[in-house]
Amino acid sequence: MHNGSAPDDGERGGPERGGRDGAAADAAGPRPAATVMLLRPAAGGRSAADGTGRSGAGADVPMEVLLMRRVRSMGFAPGAFVFPGGGVDERDADGGVPWTGPGPEEWARTLGTDVPMARALVCAAVRETFEETGVLLASEPGHADEEALTLDTATEDWERDRLGLIDRSRSFTEVLSRRGLVLRSEWLRAWSRWITPSSEPRRYDTWFFAAELPPGQASRDVGGEADLTRWTDPAGVASEWEAGRMPMLPPTAVSCAELADCRTLRGVREARRDIVPIEPVVRKVDGRLRVVAPNGVDYPLPRPGAAP
Repeated sequence: MHNGSAPDDGERGGPERGGRDGAAADAAGPRPAATVMLLRPAAGGRSAADGTGRSGAGADVPMEVLLMRRVRSMGFAPGAFVFPGGGVDERDADGGVPWTGPGPEEWARTLGTDVPMARALVCAAVRETFEETGVLLASEPGHADEEALTLDTATEDWERDRLGLIDRSRSFTEVLSRRGLVLRSEWLRAWSRWITPSSEPRRYDTWFFAAELPPGQASRDVGGEADLTRWTDPAGVASEWEAGRMPMLPPTAVSCAELADCRTLRGVREARRDIVPIEPVVRKVDGRLRVVAPNGVDYPLPRPGAAP
């Protein structure tokens, strides 16, 4: 499920990119995947605690969300804006990943899965975000948010690790352990769960998470499947989408609208979310395919070659 529909054969795992090896879910069911809505204070907005919007009482500031535009050579939804994310890798379930925050058992209750799947989804969310944006939701252990180590992941040795994760020559557990870092699961917030419509030949069961940009880190244009990364006000996405200036698949548009309703970083933190599967259906209306959500609201699928 590429933010709502099927990916290309050559794309990598999950809702945002398709299977890493091009493999889709088979009769056993949709392939699990994770995607992350990465948030930061809008330009001019600062947290009273540490300037990042992560800590303290100063989170009542406008926010921006990171979107990436798919390259136009993609066979499906070229030019569509997506969140970073991808399919769960078998190594994401490794119980040796150094970890702080809610444990896999608590995440299993939140996400509605068994413990191994919960562990894999959280690891996939953090790993994929790092692979696609250079942002790592990890730090040295034993530090509060405002004391967390500022990571410079733009260095050559970090880039070797990032590329090693992509080509699978390195594992996420090895990268974090060697550097003395822990995955900060408390920096993730479960947001929603979307399942590819049953009419699609490829299906993905995708958990969406929200996360704030860690202190001192910055996103980078590092992926080969996106030609643009853009921090944007989620409140402005709907009009851009409806005008055809920001093509995106329905789960992305819906998620941006939900973020806009929260208004601030504090609003996102305090939002009450029930993680229940959303499985829309695809219908043709006036000659155009539309995705109809369970609440009856329908959304158009981007036309192939739609202008970004």
